[in-house]
Amino acid sequence: MGVDITHLSDPADPRLDDYRDLNHSDNRPDLPGGKGLVIAEGPLVIGRLLKSRFPVRSLIGFPAKLESFLSDPAVAELVADIPVYSIDREVLAQVAGFDMHRGLLAAADRVAEMTIAQAIEGAKTVAVLEGVGDHENIGSMFRNAAGMGVDAILFGNGCADPLYRRVVRVSMGHVLRTPFAHFEGKYTTWQRGLAQLVDAGYHLVSLTPDEKAVHLADAMVDEDGAPYEKVALLVGAEGPGLTEHAMRATHVRARIPMAPGTDSLNLATAAAIAFYERDRSLR
Repeated sequence: MGVDITHLSDPADPRLDDYRDLNHSDNRPDLPGGKGLVIAEGPLVIGRLLKSRFPVRSLIGFPAKLESFLSDPAVAELVADIPVYSIDREVLAQVAGFDMHRGLLAAADRVAEMTIAQAIEGAKTVAVLEGVGDHENIGSMFRNAAGMGVDAILFGNGCADPLYRRVVRVSMGHVLRTPFAHFEGKYTTWQRGLAQLVDAGYHLVSLTPDEKAVHLADAMVDEDGAPYEKVALLVGAEGPGLTEHAMRATHVRARIPMAPGTDSLNLATAAAIAFYERDRSLR
């Protein structure tokens, strides 16, 4: 199946507006305050975007990059009704505001976010984030979740935008595939929404470096050593961790045993260990 490709040489062409000023902190198109778009980079992430729930608006790329990407008949079929534009590297740099050496980009519209009930439908393992403002940590969280059987990621107060361009890139596009939703409420009130998980049968586990907390492996199984049917793993921001409000709303506080002289891990690493321990308990 052939794909119609239009070459664009004018950086001011309005057909490139979805990719304009990607390095601008105020009006970049992947921010809700800008155009609120989803921006995907590279063939792997764009391939996942094309199969996601987000409607793709256009695809642009260096001629050779497009030729390689569209040589796959399955990909060509997915972009059959999507505008595809080729663009030279120098022109793209002027449009985006910096040199985008990956040379392959797609823009998509955001869609209405799932409710908590929709995100956890059929889910056995979910992660809940509080105060996580680092985009790379959130992206890594989605990538780790996809690799270790976490079915959904839920956001409490104070978390960064999961559809920010860096999150999409670091997650390798898994943020576009993994269900996510936000709890309502502010710093001291969003935790009330955790009752919805309890009502749905989840065993809520807070991750904390507190030495009085139980061993992480023990938190994944009941008194008889059987894994809980449903588990929600709560993680907080680098440094402060989870608030006391959040931890009080959970069933148990769990820690990852550390070597002498250390007390914590990078947030995404700690979450990955918790995801693995949950997955291991089910095997």
